[in-house]
Amino acid sequence: MLGKTYDAQVCSIARSLEVIGERWSLLIVRDAAFAGATRYSDFQRSLGIATNVLKSRLDRFVDTGIMRRHKYSEQPELYEYLLTDKGRALVPALVALTEWGDRWATEGDPPILYTHSVCGAGITQQTMCAQCGQVDEPAEIQPIIGPGMPPTR
Repeated sequence: MLGKTYDAQVCSIARSLEVIGERWSLLIVRDAAFAGATRYSDFQRSLGIATNVLKSRLDRFVDTGIMRRHKYSEQPELYEYLLTDKGRALVPALVALTEWGDRWATEGDPPILYTHSVCGAGITQQTMCAQCGQVDEPAEIQPIIGPGMPPTR
């Protein structure tokens, strides 16, 4: 957890980071969403993450409802970690981060391409207006502070 550094922020991005902003967290969700990882050993093998860190992240995901824990073996007692609807809702954010990384943090060809398993077309995450379908510049996006929320500026 990032601690209480975002308590003063009136921002859903800051609130999201409190849940998924720790190192390794998004990679765990990525592996669960796209690579079919469900077992502790799947994540450990794929990521090479320290066992205490992996346990902490998985426990946090269960506590926050991003994953649910399902026992698949009695002896020894073993669990699967399955994405919930709340966890699967992170997929568009992962695709958007991938697109950003492909453009700004990767040299050469993108290391991973997401495609639609039904038709084979590439998957993209676009920001668009719900009414006219267009957003040409980030400056066109205007944050509106919700009722009862103090302005952040």
